[in-house]
Amino acid sequence: MPDEFLRIEALVEDRSGTVLLRHLLERYFADRAGTMIPHELYLRPHKGLGNLPQAPEFAPGRHKYGLLHLLPAKLRAYEKVLNPQDSLLLIVLDADENDPARLRQQLQNLLGMTAPDHPCIIAIAIEELEAWLLGDFAAIKAAYPEADYNRYRRYRQDAVCGTWELLAEVILGNQARRLIRAGYPAVGEYKHRW
Repeated sequence: MPDEFLRIEALVEDRSGTVLLRHLLERYFADRAGTMIPHELYLRPHKGLGNLPQAPEFAPGRHKYGLLHLLPAKLRAYEKVLNPQDSLLLIVLDADENDPARLRQQLQNLLGMTAPDHPCIIAIAIEELEAWLLGDFAAIKAAYPEADYNRYRRYRQDAVCGTWELLAEVILGNQARRLIRAGYPAVGEYKHRW
């Protein structure tokens, strides 16, 4: 292994988020080829967002699988096993109904308690990661030629508006209502595909 080597541990709330993040980061790294130190990227999906535990110093409760449920324990483990000089933590999540500034402050406080020595980037998507996909209608149209521009026009970047539901309507048209009613896990499969 070279003297300078970076291990990137990316904690993501779901499998569809890892697909999107992998593409974004691969593009980012490719655009900077030759200027970045060698790195390995580990994407760690979770089963939803979850909630920060009331007592983060304790082990997560049984049947807690969400990113926020497990985050304190994972940060403590990273603090023990990873060298902060050659690792970077990346936490990527949706704000959902949370106030993004308050959520960021809670995460920074948690990092200070559990992994104070580790460099960390916190990336919070306003409402949902699907907002990144809705940011480029030309890309949506290229991937889904039948995409509905009239529905898309209702979207305002970073609006809290039911982002994944709107993306479903843009891509699936009237069939989106069935998917929205079906909920998870069907929604997760579609989001992963999109």
